[in-house]
Amino acid sequence: MGKAKGKACVIGLGSMGFGVASSLLRAGFEVAGVDVSETQCNALVAAGGTAVSSPAAAAKDSDIVFVFVVNDTQTEAVLFGPDGAVAALAKGAVVACCATVPPAFAETLGKRLTSEGMLAIDAPVSGGAAKAATGEMTIMASGAKAAFEKAEPFFRAVATKVYQLGDTPGMGSQVKTINQLLAGVHIAAACEAMALGIRIGADPQVLYDVISNSAGSSWMFQNRVPHILDGDYSPRSAVDIFVKDLGIVLDAGKTSKMPLPLTAAAHQLYLAASAKGLGREDDAAVIKVYADQTGIKLPGR
Repeated sequence: MGKAKGKACVIGLGSMGFGVASSLLRAGFEVAGVDVSETQCNALVAAGGTAVSSPAAAAKDSDIVFVFVVNDTQTEAVLFGPDGAVAALAKGAVVACCATVPPAFAETLGKRLTSEGMLAIDAPVSGGAAKAATGEMTIMASGAKAAFEKAEPFFRAVATKVYQLGDTPGMGSQVKTINQLLAGVHIAAACEAMALGIRIGADPQVLYDVISNSAGSSWMFQNRVPHILDGDYSPRSAVDIFVKDLGIVLDAGKTSKMPLPLTAAAHQLYLAASAKGLGREDDAAVIKVYADQTGIKLPGR
C-alpha cells in the first residue's frame, strides 16, 4: 500500500460499500466508514480503514463521500439528519450518491448539496459485490465538471468505466433506472426458465451449462443461477431491493407515459416473493414462487 493520497468516506459498508472501501484502501487512500453492522465496521478496521459511529465523524476532513445506502430516505438521513455528513464536510468536498433512487430525488439532492457548497455527483453504480471488491465497477454519473475532476482519482480506484452523462445530477439515476429494468427482468426470466427446465426434467446443472454457452444467456443468468444450483439464498442483492428498484422504473414509466409490461410482470414476481417472506433473501429466491406453485424440487431443498 502506498502513501495515502487523500481521504474518502464511505457511508454504508454492505456488499458494495465495503468493496469500494477496500478498493480505495488498496489504492493508498485513507478511508473512514460507518455502518449499522458492527461486523462490517470491524472488517473495515481489519482491512486498514477507520470505523466511526456517525456519518459526520466519517465525513470529517474527507475529500469525497460515497453514499452506499438502500434508498432515498436513508440517503437523506445520512447526509442531512442528526450527525449527518454534510454539516461536517468542508466546502468543495465531493458527495457521490451511489444508491438507486428516483431521478427527481437525485436532481433535488444535487441542488441542495450545491447550495451547501458541496460538489454533487449523482453516481449510481453497477457490477455487483464482486466488481466492487476488485475496483472494476461501472459508474453512471452526472454532475459538474469540477466535481468529476476532484473525484477522478477516487473513481479510478473503484471503477473501470465512469460515464459522464450530464453536468447536473439526475441523468445518472435516469440511466440507472434503465439498467435496473433490464437487471430485474433478466433475473425474473432466468428464474422462470430454470423453473421450467426443472419441471420438464432437465438436469439443472447441465441446463445452466448449456444456456450459459448459448444465445439465451445473460450476465444475470450466469451470475444468479449458481445461487439456485447451490441452494444458497443468502442475500448478495435481496428480493426487496428489486421491489424498490422496479417500483422506481414503473414510476418513471408513468411519468413519461411509457408502457412497461415486462417490468410490471417482473415486479409482481418480486412482490409475490416478498409477500411469502423472502424479501431479505437473495433475489434469485423468486424461483421459490414457481416451486411453491408447481411443486418442483429445487437444488439444495
